[in-house]
Amino acid sequence: MAKILRRTRTDFIATAAIAAVSVIGVATVWATAPIRDAELYPANEAFTATGTLLTVPNELSEVWRSADTSTNFRPSISAGVIVTADGSNIKSFTPAGDQLWSYDRTDELCALSTAFDAAVATYKTGVGCGDVVAINATDGQYKATRSAIASADVVPVTSNDSVGILGTERVELWRSDLVRTVEYGEVEAVQEADQQPNPECSLTSALTRKDLLAVTETCPDGASYLRLQNTTPEDSRVPEISQNFAIPDGRLVAIGQTAAAVYVTDPQPMIVSFRDTGEKLSEQSVSATTLPDIPFQAATGDLPHHMSWFDGDRLTLFTPTNLTVGQVFEDAIGTGVGIDGQLVYPTEAGLNIANWDTGEVIRTIPIDRGGYQGSVFLGVAGEVFVEKRGTEVVALA
Repeated sequence: MAKILRRTRTDFIATAAIAAVSVIGVATVWATAPIRDAELYPANEAFTATGTLLTVPNELSEVWRSADTSTNFRPSISAGVIVTADGSNIKSFTPAGDQLWSYDRTDELCALSTAFDAAVATYKTGVGCGDVVAINATDGQYKATRSAIASADVVPVTSNDSVGILGTERVELWRSDLVRTVEYGEVEAVQEADQQPNPECSLTSALTRKDLLAVTETCPDGASYLRLQNTTPEDSRVPEISQNFAIPDGRLVAIGQTAAAVYVTDPQPMIVSFRDTGEKLSEQSVSATTLPDIPFQAATGDLPHHMSWFDGDRLTLFTPTNLTVGQVFEDAIGTGVGIDGQLVYPTEAGLNIANWDTGEVIRTIPIDRGGYQGSVFLGVAGEVFVEKRGTEVVALA
């Protein structure tokens, strides 16, 4: 005969206690969650990109500008939308300058990226720069969020296929739903021993493209290395390193689908490129430049047939496969874009249109920057040129 279940006064008290604890726990999580201090104002109507800049005009003038205090070198553009940061707050604009959506938050902004037709903002909370939100560029709706322990000082790492962050302790990449695909370096919450091969080394730079993640690091014995690894290992906690190259202390300045290029200063300033199959591809002497502190964020820009790097003094173009140095534009003040089979890059006088195969400057579009004398990084949104000038973006049409 089945036992008859009874409900006693003690049962009711225990049930009430458990329910109260659960409510308190949920309320505590809600009250302390970083996202609670955030306010998203989506677009009234989704934006659809229409025009495309097919030829370079003869004249350009400013049509609008906005503050952009993000650490990005280039303007952040995704799905034809320009994304900016004003302190911790994110704003987006159409090419015509109309504000599309905004995201207000009190936490410190660590990094701003664009990928997967979205803006990806990383914020510093009590666990480092590990609170991340992805917002659809065209309508301002939440796309994904993540929160995890992370380094306290980071720079963005991004490609068409991955987005992530680099700190001196580790680098990690995420896919479009912000699920982590790989982490490499020192992991604070180690779940199993010996998953990370070099946790004692200090990371200095990282770049990624397609299936390739390249990292440079310096280890306690003073040796420096370039590590090439898979962006989607079987277990995100266990890096799959394909190549280890011992190098002088250097920084990554270009990456292709199967190769990476590093700037080194010993025994002289050079750019050295390596293939993911293990061989050194090229070694070319270049002019010396001063590299910023680590973690290093290279001022790179992709062109249709070249990778490019602005070192603070000149713009260097690399061939796409072997990453050998092609043309060098000494008068450049930032990275450029490719329009109609030509390179358009910023100079002190304006924008130069050049042949990227020969280096010949075809013509110059004068730009009045109102006395601004710093670096300028160029982007294109629709039919509008967008310049990142220090802490501002300026649209030209």
